[in-house]
Amino acid sequence: MVTSVPASSELEAIAALDTCTVSNAIERFCVRPRNEGFVTGTARCRFKNHPPMLGYAVTGRIRSSMAPTSGHCYHHRIDFWRYVARGPKPSVLVLQDVDRIPGFGAFVGEIHASIGMALGCIGYVTNGAVRDLPAIQDLGFHLFSGSVAVSHAYAHLVDFGGPVEIGGLKISPGDLIHGDVHGVHKIPLELVGKIPQEASKIQEEERELIDFCRSRAFSVEALADRLLRASKDCP
Repeated sequence: MVTSVPASSELEAIAALDTCTVSNAIERFCVRPRNEGFVTGTARCRFKNHPPMLGYAVTGRIRSSMAPTSGHCYHHRIDFWRYVARGPKPSVLVLQDVDRIPGFGAFVGEIHASIGMALGCIGYVTNGAVRDLPAIQDLGFHLFSGSVAVSHAYAHLVDFGGPVEIGGLKISPGDLIHGDVHGVHKIPLELVGKIPQEASKIQEEERELIDFCRSRAFSVEALADRLLRASKDCP
């Protein structure tokens, strides 16, 4: 779980930014390769008009194609909800569907989203399926999923509280998860206090370049000069 909690003002500043801008800012600090740190292809944003999601991961693994070998249905896993309640806030449910074909059934629908919200969760990320989209959208809860399903089938928890992997991104409990219409990525906790200022710098640079492209002063030669200068500022 989180060992050093960022200030709420720092989190609010990042939550106001889109994922692309934050991703660009993270690249400036060279803390990870540029082909890492984000989910690829398996967790689509279901509510494109929601503001960005930012919260700490609470994790688990699920199956839905076959009934659990022991225990009862998913309704009875109060131990999981106790785990979620203990997690840092705001929380994001991150559940890896480990079925051979993920998304056979949906673990999270309106009921699970409502329980999650009552426990301080703001969204759900999975390579599996979700359902009850209109009702969940009205709640303001975020959904990122690989697919949509009619039924929960035999949806059940395999385990929880350990590392998971969604679309190539390894996520551990307490990781800071950021998502919007573009997708989901992980924000290094050590950069939380630095990202807002770097993002502001990037936004100003981009505005200047866009304004130049729309101006009468635009030319390929002048563009080349600007891009050369910009490349010297970026690792």
